[in-house]
Amino acid sequence: MKAGGIDLPPVVSTLKLGGLDDWGPGWARKNWLPSPELLNIDGSMFGGYLAALADQILAFAAMTVAPADAMFRTSNLKIDFIRVGKAEPLRLEGRVLAKTRSIIHVEADFLRPDGGLIARASAQQIIVPFGSP
Repeated sequence: MKAGGIDLPPVVSTLKLGGLDDWGPGWARKNWLPSPELLNIDGSMFGGYLAALADQILAFAAMTVAPADAMFRTSNLKIDFIRVGKAEPLRLEGRVLAKTRSIIHVEADFLRPDGGLIARASAQQIIVPFGSP
């Protein structure tokens, strides 16, 4: 995924979410530049779109610790908006806070180029065996 050698799900291109820049055990990171058509009329970022980006980076972080014989689903997603995001590059940094046999707790920061925090998101990912509904 990091090298760009796999096809991402269609939703990624439809929503212009982009891929992953780097990862390691318990963390994932990506840089993202908003397209003008994704902004509000005043040039600010739409909060619902930031929530979609949050779900993605949180899932990327969870993937780094998920069992090989299971998948996971987001069961709870929360995002706190700290500052108004504008049409500028963002760095998204996701990290695993804790993992049990059934839940992965993750958190992510949305950072401006100067390092200022725009938003912080958190989620719980429920681990389920492959083939479960």
